[in-house]
Amino acid sequence: MSKPRVFIFAPVHRMGASYKAYDALEAGCEIVYGNASWHTPQGDNEDQMCEMAKGADALSGGSIKSSPITGKIMDSSPELRIVAKCSIGVDDVDVDAATERGILVTHGPTESNWSGVAEGTVAIMLTLLKKIRERDETVKQGKWRDPALQGISVGRHQDGYPGITIGIIGLGRIGRRFADLLAPWRVRILAYDPYVEESHFILCNAERVDMPTLLKESDVVSLHVVLTRETEQLFGAREFSLMKKGAILINTARGPVVNTQALVETLQSGYLAAAGLDVFEDEPLPADSPLLKLGHKVLLSPHMASSNLDGGLKQGIIFANRAVLAALDGKVPEYVYNKEVIPKWLKRFGGRKV
Repeated sequence: MSKPRVFIFAPVHRMGASYKAYDALEAGCEIVYGNASWHTPQGDNEDQMCEMAKGADALSGGSIKSSPITGKIMDSSPELRIVAKCSIGVDDVDVDAATERGILVTHGPTESNWSGVAEGTVAIMLTLLKKIRERDETVKQGKWRDPALQGISVGRHQDGYPGITIGIIGLGRIGRRFADLLAPWRVRILAYDPYVEESHFILCNAERVDMPTLLKESDVVSLHVVLTRETEQLFGAREFSLMKKGAILINTARGPVVNTQALVETLQSGYLAAAGLDVFEDEPLPADSPLLKLGHKVLLSPHMASSNLDGGLKQGIIFANRAVLAALDGKVPEYVYNKEVIPKWLKRFGGRKV
């Protein structure tokens, strides 16, 4: 009997480590590795992906921008059971196409991943508010205490200083952890998320508001949404015009949530003070991107907010491997993203081992 075939379209290996991430699969499966990687999400084109996916029982991997997992790629294997992502996001998988075909899509919402993003958001916010980069540069240049480098206090003080207002758009795992990290500073938190229960707002000490109110009243606006048809280009010229003059935008969610050109124009005009970006519409960031010419108006990070030693996607690989092995065993794994497909999937593959 032939081994199950698994196509790892974007292998993820821990940076600097020597362990083999896919031992659990290699022990009992035929593995085909694609050319994309976590370090660079570019890789094979759609036709190449189709060829490598032929006869596959499962697809797995990290982020891939060169060729998202399309229906055409899924059709390369009539017996495909699962597309297992080791990251939280599934925006590079055509989930609707998978659902139509009775294929499970799973993801890896590991705490090491999403908590790392929340911590990275705090780091970006403080770097911008406290002008950390600028202060470092002036000292290294032999200068001292430039009055232009005054920082902004975040939290409320007993002497009457009210603190700033922080707006969180998306109160899922990452948004809630970000709010938790802000708690000691006693800041005013506004939050917008039409899909979560009122209890989430209460636990986060966040005032539930509509998005225009959040934009108008927040000194810092932080985006923590998943990328969907609804959130793509969520932030454009109109949204920037509603923000408070001198406010800061932070995006550690997904690049296409923000219209880059509109952001650049708003920053160039001086209306917004700065933007902190860990994600971009095009990744890696093109060498001719206007974002690279904005100096300290932007803080740029190469989609690494979740990347920390002993964290990042290490546990996500384990999640994805477990999902693949469960599906190959005819069982529904944890963390199914398209839960509506489960009844159809069980009719096709339930209890049937490869």
